[in-house]
Amino acid sequence: MTDWSKLVKPSLVGVDPYDPGASLSELMERYDLDEIWKLNWNEHLFGPFDGVLEAAHAELENAWQYPEKAYADFREAVAQWTGTVPRRVVPAHGIQALVTTVAAAFIRPGDRVVVPKPTYGLYATVCAAAGAEVVRVPVRDDFGLDLEAMATAAHEGSARLVWVVDPNNPTGSLVAAGEWEAFLDALPEGCVTVVDEAYREYVAPERQLERERDVEAGRPLLLLRTFSKIFGLAGLRLGYAIANEELASYLNVVQEPFNVNRAALAAGRASLRRPEIVEERRVEAAAARDLLARLLREASMESLPSEANFLLVGLGVDDVALADLLLRRGFLIRPGSEFGLPGYARITVGPEPVMERVVAEIVRARAEIVAAARTR
Repeated sequence: MTDWSKLVKPSLVGVDPYDPGASLSELMERYDLDEIWKLNWNEHLFGPFDGVLEAAHAELENAWQYPEKAYADFREAVAQWTGTVPRRVVPAHGIQALVTTVAAAFIRPGDRVVVPKPTYGLYATVCAAAGAEVVRVPVRDDFGLDLEAMATAAHEGSARLVWVVDPNNPTGSLVAAGEWEAFLDALPEGCVTVVDEAYREYVAPERQLERERDVEAGRPLLLLRTFSKIFGLAGLRLGYAIANEELASYLNVVQEPFNVNRAALAAGRASLRRPEIVEERRVEAAAARDLLARLLREASMESLPSEANFLLVGLGVDDVALADLLLRRGFLIRPGSEFGLPGYARITVGPEPVMERVVAEIVRARAEIVAAARTR
């Protein structure tokens, strides 16, 4: 038998691949459920914008052609949307693909990268697989990113990359303008900041940082954005980077040509034609988030302030046990233990009736767990 661990790159050995778990159909069959609400992956539960799916479907008649013109049109649309220029836009099939591309472009075996803790786990996984040493910097006591400590870690370790997630996942915390500027100024020479802004559109416009201007100014950073969240297109796998023109060229060398299909590119362009809907969706999600926070508070559970489409909530009981009970009742939530936060859960916001139902089920599940503990 071939021992593949001796043939692949040594940095891959011991790094676990991403495991999405059982599918919805498998879970519904296992627990005899008619439906399951996915409140665990931060998809935008309100769906795509009107007319977007029709635009994607119409593009299928061109499926026989490579999408070179579609790529150019998409870059133009994103540039107009973000106020930058097309040559700084790097399309990709989701932020996940861009994370891999960035690691391939920058990481050499033995390099160090800095990531916050907790945060989205793919940055550490991909960088470790590329041969990097991952330095994790805990968030502050208020769960905000400790950018000062991250800059210090970058200096001490001569880091190649620093990953910033704003708003952060799973906390929902937002970086303030002043601390962002201080962070950029404090980074060592030769260190690049990668900013994942997947949840940017959920932030009130007056609080969004215009990091495109930092890119234009030649600061050593690149931005990652997605259509998977507020645009409701997670299943089409569409994202993009905004980077310095020279860096964009290098990224396009690393990632495969035309790695986004025509239907996804058409859906992205259609989504950007109606900017007023983005604000409507932001307000809708914020209202659902506020309702969820209020209902949880009334049930004696506090959630962290969030600028995203989810809440991190302190449950007061075993988060894994509670998540299991909720699954059996048709609700998937993300146990905080998966982020190193036992006793917490991350809950995606959705339609208000669903928020009311999930909180009612959480209250019931908590009561069952407490009662069971008393009888032991």
